[in-house]
Amino acid sequence: MGILSSSVSITRYRVNGKIEQPVLETISNKLEKRKIREIDGKTDQVSVGWTCFDDPYHPDFLLNRSFVIGNYIVFAMRLDKKSIPSKLVKKLYIEKSKRRLKETGRDFLTRDEKEGISDGIIKKLCISIPAAPNVYDIIWNCEENWLWFFTNVKSANEALETLFQETFEMRLVRIFPYTLARNSFLNNDAKIDLLHQLAHK
Repeated sequence: MGILSSSVSITRYRVNGKIEQPVLETISNKLEKRKIREIDGKTDQVSVGWTCFDDPYHPDFLLNRSFVIGNYIVFAMRLDKKSIPSKLVKKLYIEKSKRRLKETGRDFLTRDEKEGISDGIIKKLCISIPAAPNVYDIIWNCEENWLWFFTNVKSANEALETLFQETFEMRLVRIFPYTLARNSFLNNDAKIDLLHQLAHK
């Protein structure tokens, strides 16, 4: 589900930190540097990076400035993952193990041989199996330091928080009732202590 969907799930974040000036040039360079890396035909199983909201499969943040809409930065995170069926790995492993035993005339394989066969099968499958892309839209207001991430999937949120910090050297703080209350009590230690006690009851 994304920005243009009829129903959406949103995770709200506060952005801790300030982007370097000039803002748009800095953002575009940093997004380009960490844009999604294609892994089809490679041994990698997972790739995560930034992509364009309007063209998620051909990202170019240097030539394409469509990520700027009014006061907002609109882009997306793409998480590509290859799903390798465990039953297929098991089948190929048994077949290759039997061939190896027949070739060597032995009754057993060493631990290193078993690991080598398994690793070789997985690498070969990774090269042949295409990655399934998942695209998650993002709206970022740099002036007010908030960001909306259009999913509540835990693994995607964790990937976003890590990638954002690595890219911009700023931390995302997830907003939920507790954090909202805590932020409203920033200058009131007594209320913060009370909130902390209530949260741990």
